[in-house]
Amino acid sequence: MKSGAGTRPYVMTKRAAASEETRLRILDAMGELFLERPLSQITLGDVAERAGVTVQTVLRRFGDKDGLNAAAAAHGFQTVASARDSAPVGDLVGILENLAEHYEASSRLALKMLAEEHDSPVMEEITGRGRAYHRQWCERVFAPSLEGLAGAERARRLAQLVAVCDVYTWKLLRLDSGLSRPQYILALTELLEPLLDRGATP
Repeated sequence: MKSGAGTRPYVMTKRAAASEETRLRILDAMGELFLERPLSQITLGDVAERAGVTVQTVLRRFGDKDGLNAAAAAHGFQTVASARDSAPVGDLVGILENLAEHYEASSRLALKMLAEEHDSPVMEEITGRGRAYHRQWCERVFAPSLEGLAGAERARRLAQLVAVCDVYTWKLLRLDSGLSRPQYILALTELLEPLLDRGATP
């Protein structure tokens, strides 16, 4: 009896670990396929084949394609937030290192989602959530420079910070203009320092 009682938790732990591994494999497969083709062209069969599982396994875990899309979006958002939330408050060097690291790893996916947002209500919801998070991130990391500002002045300053730190600005500087990562960080530093100087003209 003791042997059986001791074995069951171990078996359950292995089963739970295997279940989580399958879930993550399906979500990763969805992410890979999304980078290869429009969301509307991805089928549950495609995802199942890429993940090495059956369609029934995907349905059992996520219900339908909408459920899978929502789970994949939540998984991606959690991954992004866990990395960007580590950006230090008020430390411009640390902030821009964090931002550059994030865009180097995730910009391709972000730009793909933005390109499809007007073709899919699901994607529009995801990108809307991403914009809201980016704005909140800017409010947090640049809080010392926003402190004391109010009304239209604060709204304008925050909008400027959001724009300078946006993924499209990264694309313009890093991809379209061919700046290296250090040069991208320097360019943002030069753009942001006047905005962060409390003595700057509004």
